[in-house]
Formats: sequence, structure tokens, C-alpha cells
Amino acid sequence: MAATARPTAEHDRLTGEVPLAPTAEPGFTRARWYQPLNEVAGMLRLFGAIVAGVFARPLTWRRDFVDECWTLALRCVLPVALCVGGFEFGATIVQGGQIDRLLGTVDRLGVNAVTVAVREISPFLTAMVVAGVSGTAVCADLGARKIRQELAAMEVMGVDPVRSMVVPRFLAIVLLTVLMSMVGVLAAAGAGAFGTAFLFHAPIAGFVATFTNNFALAELLGSVIKTTLLGMIVATVCCYKGLNVSGGSIGVGRAVNQAVVICFVLIFVVNYSFNSVLLAAYPQLQDLR
Repeated sequence: MAATARPTAEHDRLTGEVPLAPTAEPGFTRARWYQPLNEVAGMLRLFGAIVAGVFARPLTWRRDFVDECWTLALRCVLPVALCVGGFEFGATIVQGGQIDRLLGTVDRLGVNAVTVAVREISPFLTAMVVAGVSGTAVCADLGARKIRQELAAMEVMGVDPVRSMVVPRFLAIVLLTVLMSMVGVLAAAGAGAFGTAFLFHAPIAGFVATFTNNFALAELLGSVIKTTLLGMIVATVCCYKGLNVSGGSIGVGRAVNQAVVICFVLIFVVNYSFNSVLLAAYPQLQDLR
């Protein structure tokens, strides 16, 4: 059979048919390109509104802040202690201790423990746990309220949802990240002392001495600043995703998944970048004492 000829422009003019516009590929539409930038801009606007809401009078968020801190702390303290303590025991003490035993320096396990715990795994794993436990809970809670039109009802009554709902949750996540990181350091120190005494039969005094000698103030302050930044990122991302839910209950689940993925990626990036800047600013932290 002969191929059907494609209609020409003259044929369209005579018949009155309007040719269809060519459809663009889904991956190259303008909305897909602009959506990440719009989300970043929205998160920055939300962060600015949160900062303004923190200092706005009257301070109506104080009671909710205390309640949120207590609730989130109960959810996170055990997972943080188990994750950080288990990682410290397995990676630093069991594996690193084998190398120290071959070199005859088991009493120097505290050097490895303090560097790994304070600088690396405690802030990193704490932020991951807070994002996966507290961040998802906050995102789902705000998303459910958005779906049930509770936030819109608050705006109709003249109540700012950011001040009343977002600010206490934001401050609770930030404070919780810092405090849970200190819990992680204590859990790592306890796991290191336990492994030194019961696996390698070395005196705990040697572990404590090397741990305290290498526990520098700059290391601790750097850990606090980094966990504060990570807590602010987790809180901002999760609150933003919760406030911009659409699509019913399925949309809530989708927003929670997106918030967790974004938080995990940003935690990786910020952790690596901050450690690089910290070691460049304080090269003496690389010395072993």
C-alpha cells in the first residue's frame, strides 16, 4: 500500500483544521527545570519567616517548644545511642583495635575513638537519625494538617501557622540534634571503653587518658556548630515539605520520602564540606597526642 501523504499547510487552510502543536519531552519541560529552584527559594523564604517568628512578640511558641522537645527526645535518644555506640564499637574498636594490637599500641585506642566519635560519626549519624525519626514525624504531622485544611482554618482565624506550628518544631529539632550528638559522644566513649577492657584486656585508664588528651575544644565547638547547621537543614526541609503537601494521603507519604532523601543528601554534603573547612582552619586537630 502507498504511504499516506502528510497534509500540507494549504490543506489545513482549506479544510479549516488546526494542526496540533508539537508536544515537548517531559524531561525538558520548563516546570521540571524550575521546580528544584522553586523549592530552594521556598525553603529560604520559610527559613526567613521562621527566624522572624522566633523573635516576634508575644512568644507564643514556648510551651509547644517544650512539649516538642520532650516528645522528639523520647523518640531519638535510644536510636542515637545504639547507632553511634554500635558504629564506634564495631568500626573503631573491633577493626581499628586489631591494627593497634598488631602494632602493640592497644592503649592508644582512645585516639581513634575521640576523632571518629566527635568529628565524624556522632554528628553525622545523629543528624541521620533525627531526620529519619523526628523529621519524618514533623513532616507527616504538618502534611496531615495541611490535607485536613487545619492550616487554612488557622489563617482564616488570623493565626500564623508558621509561628504557632513551625517555629516550635524547628527549634526543637535544632536543639535536639545538638543534645543528641552529645549523647552519641557519651555512647561512643562508653562503647570504646567497654571494647578496650573486654576485647583487648587493656586498662581503661589508658583509653581514658588518650581520649581526654585528644579531646580538643576546637573539635567540640566544631561538632556543636556542625550539628546546629545539620539540625537547621533537617528542620527547614521537613517543615517545608509538610507545609506544601498536595494529593491527599498519598501526597503526605510522597512528601515524607522526598524530605528524607533531601536531608540525607544535604547531610552528606555539609558534613564533608564542614570537616574540610575545619581541618583547614585548625590543622593542629590532625596531630595525635
